[in-house]
Amino acid sequence: MSKIKAAIIGSGNIGTDLMYKLERSKVIELTAMIGIDPDSDGLKRAKEKGYEVFSNGIQALVDRPDLAEIVFDATSAKTHVRHAKILEDLGKLAIDLTPAASGPFVSPAVNMQTNLDVTNVNLITCGGQATIPIVHAVNRVADVTYAEIVATISSKSAGPGTRANIDEFTITTKRGIEEVGGADQGKAIIILNPAEPPILMRDTIYCEVKNMNKEEITKSIYDMVETVKQYVPGYRLKQDPLFDENRVTVFIEVEGAGDYFPIYAGNLDIMTAAATRVAEDFAQQMLNLENANSVR
Repeated sequence: MSKIKAAIIGSGNIGTDLMYKLERSKVIELTAMIGIDPDSDGLKRAKEKGYEVFSNGIQALVDRPDLAEIVFDATSAKTHVRHAKILEDLGKLAIDLTPAASGPFVSPAVNMQTNLDVTNVNLITCGGQATIPIVHAVNRVADVTYAEIVATISSKSAGPGTRANIDEFTITTKRGIEEVGGADQGKAIIILNPAEPPILMRDTIYCEVKNMNKEEITKSIYDMVETVKQYVPGYRLKQDPLFDENRVTVFIEVEGAGDYFPIYAGNLDIMTAAATRVAEDFAQQMLNLENANSVR
């Protein structure tokens, strides 16, 4: 079966974990890992696996546009703003794993199919990928007027890129809660927990609703958890949703697959798993178009 070529920009924790996930894809062929530090662990591992590696950043794609049709950007929010224009000029599909918010927000479980005609998609944040599907699940049956999420991750799973993007995290996640989750108003908080041993990613989602129906809300939440588990197997409810007057509280835990970082790094895993699912949907569409054109 033919595959669509892809490259990763950013050889840190997220980019390296993504490399392992893409290896298992049936429709994507990873061709290159691109970074700026020639001694990074990500570039070393990519080279050992036989991928082309570059340490001159996005210039590698400018020089070799044939490397990929899909480009994952796992750098930083500020860097992606510059990358987005370059990738657009090169005619590449950009899948942004930073909180830059240059393109439309996408959560695979919520709105993937309505964004298959764009050239730059934003995966919001790890907290957004974990909580926005739940906000959406509540909103589709109960009309959420206010949603607040608290994402707690292990300090050990937060690399330099994550730490540099804390402000963008809160702003972008808030917007995602509203624009994708459907809440009239949103708020996002991130906590880096230094506990030893490291904790799994845990998220609290608090919603105020207009139309309280405990049975419908509970069913909608459980259905959404099953949808997310299709691409993030370690995604689960910690307990049944809690109800108090017009308020619903949901507790989520995310266990990572352990592809690159240990299983406590569910925050890293949910981003790379979401990126893989989004890219595979785009790749399948590209392959379908190629097949249709060949038949003609």
